[in-house]
Amino acid sequence: MHGFIPPARFFPYLTWTEIQAMPDKANVVIIQPVGAIEQHGPHLPLIVDSAIGVGVLGKALEKLEPDIPAYALPPLYYGKSTEHLHFPGTITLSAQTLLAILNEMAESIYQAGFRKLVLMNSHGGQPQVMEIAARDIHLKYGDFMVFPLFTWRVPHITKELLAPKEAQLGIHAGDAETSLMLSILPDQVKMDKAVAEYPNLPQDTLLSMEGRLPFAWATRDLSKTGVFGDPTVATKEKGDRILDSVSDGWVQVIKDIYAFQQPQTLK
Repeated sequence: MHGFIPPARFFPYLTWTEIQAMPDKANVVIIQPVGAIEQHGPHLPLIVDSAIGVGVLGKALEKLEPDIPAYALPPLYYGKSTEHLHFPGTITLSAQTLLAILNEMAESIYQAGFRKLVLMNSHGGQPQVMEIAARDIHLKYGDFMVFPLFTWRVPHITKELLAPKEAQLGIHAGDAETSLMLSILPDQVKMDKAVAEYPNLPQDTLLSMEGRLPFAWATRDLSKTGVFGDPTVATKEKGDRILDSVSDGWVQVIKDIYAFQQPQTLK
């Protein structure tokens, strides 16, 4: 049941008495992986975002020093994937449903005595939902520290391995995600069906697909295949390096969260 997560770090394998007796629960780091079940082109399975999140977290927890208490909850496989709904197989929650799930999960974690919760999101279509949930949870419980983090935003070397155009536009089912999947779930990658496609974006404008001044879009507006990038150049070797680098970043952020204390106003 633990998949990529080390068994000793898998929260559901604990008993209630072990949780009750756990020392210093206020500083134990509880991590909720949040992914998606959505199309990733003709060459990748629907589970990409969920698999990458749990794969990275599992590798990070393997590397983490044993004296840092951190546990992974079971992954939340479904996310808000409405932008991909026009491609068969995508399963989506509404933003309201996802918010309700995150809030009610957090309530249970808080009632068990924990005070540090990471929302580890691996799907680019829902970081705003994580941020809203985290803020609302913290406002309800002022001593509950909640961290809405995107899997790919820790320090890592991935862009150094990509062509410049890919580093800018390869945001979905491109080189990076395909290489990483070749590392963690190679049997589920169909490289013979990989095709490159980049969005045809307006030029000479301040507006962009993502970033500071974005416009709303659905995947079918910008891609016929569901791909944003070039997966044909992906390799397992690149994927191994990406997995090692991103998981190193997560080791550091888990340690930082363990040491973190909520800032207080100056007296």
